[in-house]
Amino acid sequence: MIVPRTRIHNMFWTFCGFILALVCLGVNGSQPLRDVQWLPCQFVDEKVHINEEGHAETKYIHRESVLQFGKDGDSALHPAITFLVTGSKVDMGRYLEGSEDTLQCEIRRYSTGGIVMRWPVAGAQEYDVWFTCTLRHTQGLFVITSFLRHTPAAPVQGQVDFLQWMSVSDRDLLTTSAAMVVLTRTPSVEVGFLKEPELHCQFAVDHKLPNATVEWRLQRHGERTKLFSYSSRTGKSEGRGVTVKTIAGGNASFKLEPTRKHSEGTYVCSVMVPPLFGSHDIPLSLSEQPRVSLNVGSTLSMVVDQDQKLICEAENYYPLDVNIEWYREPHGGSPTPLFLKNVLYSSHRIHQDGTYSLSAFFYLQPGLEDSGYKYTCRVSHKSLLTPVRKSFYLVVTEPDSTMWYIAVFGFIIAMLVILCYMLPQFLAGRRSKKMF
Repeated sequence: MIVPRTRIHNMFWTFCGFILALVCLGVNGSQPLRDVQWLPCQFVDEKVHINEEGHAETKYIHRESVLQFGKDGDSALHPAITFLVTGSKVDMGRYLEGSEDTLQCEIRRYSTGGIVMRWPVAGAQEYDVWFTCTLRHTQGLFVITSFLRHTPAAPVQGQVDFLQWMSVSDRDLLTTSAAMVVLTRTPSVEVGFLKEPELHCQFAVDHKLPNATVEWRLQRHGERTKLFSYSSRTGKSEGRGVTVKTIAGGNASFKLEPTRKHSEGTYVCSVMVPPLFGSHDIPLSLSEQPRVSLNVGSTLSMVVDQDQKLICEAENYYPLDVNIEWYREPHGGSPTPLFLKNVLYSSHRIHQDGTYSLSAFFYLQPGLEDSGYKYTCRVSHKSLLTPVRKSFYLVVTEPDSTMWYIAVFGFIIAMLVILCYMLPQFLAGRRSKKMF
């Protein structure tokens, strides 16, 4: 059968169109974020009041809302609280990856801490109201916090702050613009010893030459240590770990020195452009996989009633918690191993680099019925996706009877030799006594 050329041409372009659609939409059918007009969001509203003791108490109220992307004057796409993000020099979408089903959105009110000032862009007012929008990737690829500026139609009576928030009704549409974003593509970091990871921190502001202050701090065991600081107003920096030249372009990433035990903790990147203050916590943990070994080979041959000390060693792991278990199972028997209850453990040994080692051992005195058993040491640790197993097979034999017979035969010969040598002397001695 000959297929017409026109039909082949159409099939080719149909196939190309299908492939292009997969590339654009993704194999799973998800859309890039730039093509998404809106995202469902959780608006964490708050109600603050002063109690009888004069302290502020906050009640958090979770309300359904929508983060909608568009331009000034657009209508709400859904009958819910809508935060309409219009165009500005800060494009939230350029920092995001994935699709809407991989994002978690949360919007909160933002207090300027009593600082009243006009944001230095056209159209901003001193009575602007601020919100923060945090987008988290469900697989931990990034966390981005955007500061959304909303200008009410008329000034709200009194100071708009946590004690007197601007009211937001269930179907209100609030037109906003992104004034500043602070993001990290390393929301949490786990590395080994003597590594030099870079903790990502990036920011952008919707106007040139902002009065920005960048800081890095380490929180560990309840203490806060300043690692780096930079002020664009003075041009001065303290500490190290950040390339000052890259800050002007919004890159405030921190490069760690070779990691050691004291490197663990929560690293905080903060960016302050008054009256806004954004930060991200980046927990860093160390992890080293244990090296597991046995003191015997893959096969152990023993004689009945012979003793053997069997040692399973887990070395140079971190953190401390490790689990070592010995099991045995008969040849061709149930796959469920039998736990040995007479296992003893050494104390944890700490090395100079901060890693640990531990031994689990027991004494084996097998019988013939133990021959063919498989003995396994299983080591579990948080750094391992699956436990490490080291095994050996036991071969048990009876004592060699040939050697026993040789020993008995040799004993008899020795006794005969002794008798043959001693008996004539003994008889000769008795004759001598009788002659006298």
